[in-house]
Amino acid sequence: MLKGKHILLGITGSIAAYKAAILIRLLVKEGAEVKIIMTPMAKEFITPLTLATLAKNPILVDFFNPENGDWNSHVDLGLWADAYLIAPATANTIGKMANGIADNLLLTSYLSARCPVFVALAMDLDMYLHPANQNNLNILRSYGNHIIEPTAGELASGLIGKGRMEEPKAIADYLCNYFQNNSFLAGKKVLLTVGPTYEKIDSVRFIGNYSSGKMGYALAEELAQQGADVLLISGPTAIKMMHPNIQLCRIESAEEMYRQAVKAFPEADVAIMCAAVADFTPENVSDKKIKRGSEDLIIKLKPTKDIAVELGKLKSPRQVLIGFALETDNEEFNALKKLQAKNLDFIVLNSLNDEGAGFGTDTNKISIIDKHDKKTVFALKPKNEIAKDIVYYLITMLSKK
Repeated sequence: MLKGKHILLGITGSIAAYKAAILIRLLVKEGAEVKIIMTPMAKEFITPLTLATLAKNPILVDFFNPENGDWNSHVDLGLWADAYLIAPATANTIGKMANGIADNLLLTSYLSARCPVFVALAMDLDMYLHPANQNNLNILRSYGNHIIEPTAGELASGLIGKGRMEEPKAIADYLCNYFQNNSFLAGKKVLLTVGPTYEKIDSVRFIGNYSSGKMGYALAEELAQQGADVLLISGPTAIKMMHPNIQLCRIESAEEMYRQAVKAFPEADVAIMCAAVADFTPENVSDKKIKRGSEDLIIKLKPTKDIAVELGKLKSPRQVLIGFALETDNEEFNALKKLQAKNLDFIVLNSLNDEGAGFGTDTNKISIIDKHDKKTVFALKPKNEIAKDIVYYLITMLSKK
C-alpha cells in the first residue's frame, strides 16, 4: 500500500525508539522510501548505524554535516515527504510542535512539512494525562495532525497505564489505511449537522436537550483528516474546531439548521445527520422574559421541519445520506423505520439503555444498519474511535459505488 511513497520518519528521545527499527522494516516492506531524522537525544537509545542500514538512507540529526558542511534542508525534506511520521513522539517534542519551537532538524522539518503528519505518542502515564500535554495534543489535532494514541501496559517507569507507543505493525497499518482510504474522501464535500438545537420560549428560556456535540465533532475531525471538505452546521456547543478542512456554521434553532442544510445539500457528496434536532418548537415566542404568575404556564408546541426527510427527497443518485437514531425502546425497529422513511443509505443506531453511550459521554456504542437491512455492531469505544468506524464504513460503501 505504500509503494512509491516517501515517508519521513522522526525519532525522538524515548525508550520506545528501539521500535523504530521494526517500523522501518515494515514501511520498506510495504514499498516506501524512508528517510530518518533523529533528535540528538534519540541517538542515546538506538544507533544511527542500525537505522541507516534498515532504511538504506543516511540518518539526519544536525542542520549540516560538520565534516563537509553539507546542509540538511528542512524545507526540501518537508517537500519530499508524502507523510511525516514522528515515532516515538515524546511530551517534550509534542510541546514544541504545538508552540512552534524549532530548535532541531526534526522540528524545523515539521514546521516546513506540507504533507500529512502522524504522531505516535510515547511517555509515562502521568505525563500523558497532564493537562498541559492534553492541551498540546488538542492543538496538534486542530492543526490537522493525526495522533496515534499510546496503548496501556507496563511502562519503563515500572508503572502500568496508558503511555506505551503503539506497536510498529499497527502504526504501519495506520499509514497504509490512510493512503488507501484518503483517495476516496479527498476533495469530497461532506455536510454534517451536529449538536443540539435550542427552541426559544422567550428572550432567556429555551427548550433543548443534553447533546454535547462530541460525537459529531469527532466525526468532523476524522472526515477532515481523511481529506474531506466538511461543512459543519453546529448547534450550541462548547467545543472548538480549528481543522483547516472544516468550515463551521453555527446555528441555534431547528429552523436555522434546516435552512442551512437545505441550502448546502445540492453541492454535497455526503450528508450526515448527527445533530439532536428538536422535534417540537414553541408556536409563539415572547420577545421579553415571561414573568412568573399564579397560574400554570401553557406552551403550545408545533412540529419542527424534518431535515433528513427533506434531504432524502432532494437526494440524487450520486449523493449519500446518513442518519443517526438515539433510541430508548424498540431500538432496531424504530431505526429501520427512519432509514426507510428518510431515504437514508445507512443509519447509526445507539441506545440510552447502553451504559457509556448517548449524550454527554466520551464513549459510545453503536450499530450501523444499511438500506439492505444489514446490521454491523461495534463495541463500546471512545467517540473518536467510533468516528473512525463510521468513516471507514462510509469509505467502504463509496468504494463500491
